[in-house]
Amino acid sequence: MPKLTIDGQQIEVPAGLTVLQACELAGAEIPRFCYHERLSVAGNCRMCLVEMEKSPKPIASCAMPVADGMVIKTNTPLVHKARNGVMEFLLINHPLDCPICDQGGECDLQDQAMAFGYDRSRYREAKRGVVDKDFGPLIKTAMTRCIQCTRCVRFSTEIAGIETMGAAGRGEHMEIVTYVGQAINSELSGNLIDVCPVGALLSKPYAFSARPWELVKTESVDVLDAVGSAIRIDSRGREVMRVLPRLNEAVNEEWISDKTRFACDGLKRQRLDRPYVRQNGKLVPASWEEAFAAVVQRLKGVPGERVAAIAGDLCDLESMYALKGLMGALGSPHLDCRQDGAAIDPSVRGGYLFNTGIVGIEQADLCLLIGTNPRWEAPLINARLRKRHLMGGFTVASVGPAVNLTYPAETLGAGPDTLAAIAEGRHPFAEKLKAAKKPMLILGQGAISRPDGAAVLALARKLAESFNLVREDWNGFNMLHTAAARVGGLDIGFVPGANGRNVWGILEGAGSGTIDVVYLLGADEIDTRRLGKAFVIYQGHHGDAGAHRADVILPGAAYTEKSGTYVNTEGRVQQGRLATFAPGDAREDWTILRALSERLGRKLPFDSLDQLRQQLLKQHPDLAALEEKPKAAWGSFGRAGNLEAAPFRLPIDNFYMTDPISRSSATMAECSEMFLGPKAKTGTHD
Repeated sequence: MPKLTIDGQQIEVPAGLTVLQACELAGAEIPRFCYHERLSVAGNCRMCLVEMEKSPKPIASCAMPVADGMVIKTNTPLVHKARNGVMEFLLINHPLDCPICDQGGECDLQDQAMAFGYDRSRYREAKRGVVDKDFGPLIKTAMTRCIQCTRCVRFSTEIAGIETMGAAGRGEHMEIVTYVGQAINSELSGNLIDVCPVGALLSKPYAFSARPWELVKTESVDVLDAVGSAIRIDSRGREVMRVLPRLNEAVNEEWISDKTRFACDGLKRQRLDRPYVRQNGKLVPASWEEAFAAVVQRLKGVPGERVAAIAGDLCDLESMYALKGLMGALGSPHLDCRQDGAAIDPSVRGGYLFNTGIVGIEQADLCLLIGTNPRWEAPLINARLRKRHLMGGFTVASVGPAVNLTYPAETLGAGPDTLAAIAEGRHPFAEKLKAAKKPMLILGQGAISRPDGAAVLALARKLAESFNLVREDWNGFNMLHTAAARVGGLDIGFVPGANGRNVWGILEGAGSGTIDVVYLLGADEIDTRRLGKAFVIYQGHHGDAGAHRADVILPGAAYTEKSGTYVNTEGRVQQGRLATFAPGDAREDWTILRALSERLGRKLPFDSLDQLRQQLLKQHPDLAALEEKPKAAWGSFGRAGNLEAAPFRLPIDNFYMTDPISRSSATMAECSEMFLGPKAKTGTHD
């Protein structure tokens, strides 16, 4: 390890670091614009200049590798003069837009101009003007402010994997553009706003709506997919103004998907803010007491075996636990959290988790995708797969529809016959699996949400065991979920009890008349036409499919309006926090269920969120460890059977509209129309 001296302090650092990184380890602050720790080195802003002994001029610390015996000085008159000069050049053409710029208050250029720049300008010449570009419905451009740091170009090429941005022209005429004027079509494009150190790339939906010091900032987790990205919710009053990423190296690093970032405008549209009761075929507003009375009246005398419950994809653990307790008190074994009918075996936790872990992807040397498109189902996991691809020595193959994943992937076949050939060693790819040191597979919901789903699951387990994917030091069997509530629901047993019906059985029973009452807890992805004449109680926060079919609507809180626990696809327990209050008469979901249980004469044994959580953790102690990836037990799961010849179908038809919140978002609707066409489907089901 090289030893060097920084500002008189001797420090030993790992080989391969840059001088800038070594300076930061030594506690010296180095300003920068073009340098970003997750992007390749460009070395073109020159703001990070430092003095190096025996060098005739200052060096760019971001591009200089450390060497043994270096003597670096970061706080000398020469360094100050160099930084002042660089800042003065950067501000020659930068407009004085700070009073009207959305980046004001959180701008790197502002901060570094204050810390490292002059207090006045010597330039009186006219500033350069640049025509704004159309980057699509998400990113607002003010390219006159651009300082050509090229962070956006490097992010789009290296992280997002879309080569649509670049620099055109030379010298003063250089501009950052998209090739042939196209919009930026990526599920991660919003991160360009974060990496831009000035106000050149801004959030178009958020433009001119608030200043950062006006906002209340709440740390939470995303629930619009099963990754569990760390986010910060910025709110003003009762309105969520924007969603930003938080740093979490084990999950999302510092990125989030566009749906996570921009679908928040759906939180204020099509909201359920009061109870409703259906009278004479129409839903009419009601009080809470009237709504509860209607439910109590309908459930009176109905045996438990004729009552069922389905939990939706955005539910928190607390509400599912409360609903499970209520169904148990009513004597109903019919409950399910798998709206898509996925044939997941809840008895073996290792059979439904992403066991490798998101960060563990970087250790794998081969990946087999089965019935999944991670680019739409989990953009942050897809970004990890691309990151591993760029590291080299990584093979990706898929069984299922061919899609553009932003990295090379060999399509082996379309359906379970190909998977069976690989598992039995009859396919050429089996030899690559045998040769791999740390192989992994990712099983998508599209492969197991079919009539032969249990057989496909058993086949995937057989493949994992046959090719040494599961061993003491490595577990390469991964199930990729699309619903934030799925793993938590499986963990607490929100699945059919003894002689209970799963989601398909509940729908069949409701259609045939053997199920009289169905409780939908935010369940909007089912085919509500199959509910027949059953009495439907819908508890949720948006007027989506479930609410349209309901006989009684109980307005609940969205994920930003309650404190709730979620379990991501890895099995990592995470907590979301209340950022704003629910609109109107809407209430947190567990409180609604607790109040309803009392009206039904089957009072649930808790009176506060803390009491509920204590009971939950007493029954499921594995859920007590927050933000830890568990090592789940392995066992036998799936059920051997006949395989259908039909190819695997991907579970998501429209990335921008997969849940009630994103379907209510005007921004997501605009993205869907621009990138997928006006006839794009509006959900994950037909």
